[in-house]
Amino acid sequence: QVQLVESGGGSVQAGGSLKLSCALSGFDDTNYCLGWFRQSPGNEREVVATLFFGGGRPHYADSVKGRFTLSIDVVNLTLHLDITSLQPDDTAVYYCAAARRWDCSALLNLNDRPAFRYWGQGTLVTVSS
Repeated sequence: QVQLVESGGGSVQAGGSLKLSCALSGFDDTNYCLGWFRQSPGNEREVVATLFFGGGRPHYADSVKGRFTLSIDVVNLTLHLDITSLQPDDTAVYYCAAARRWDCSALLNLNDRPAFRYWGQGTLVTVSS
């Protein structure tokens, strides 16, 4: 059974950095699109970055390009999201998710949350000004 467990959230001041991690387990193959979403109070959950588990380049939402870096450690089966130049608007619960799909770019462009069947419990990032 696919399981996703996030870690690395916390409270930081504006301008700081964080590295979020998502431990991956239960995958029987790599034909999955992996992604990070975030949800701030009163807002819908939005995708910020996606990456095909089987290989390829990551895709980013326009709002985070240049500050967010998505990578995967295939040895330790961990998905990482490095965030720099954090701003108060980045305050949100960040979720790791997986979809049985290969078209990661399309899933990001459409913010296709229903396609992602598997979700972690989320990790809270709070950025103070």
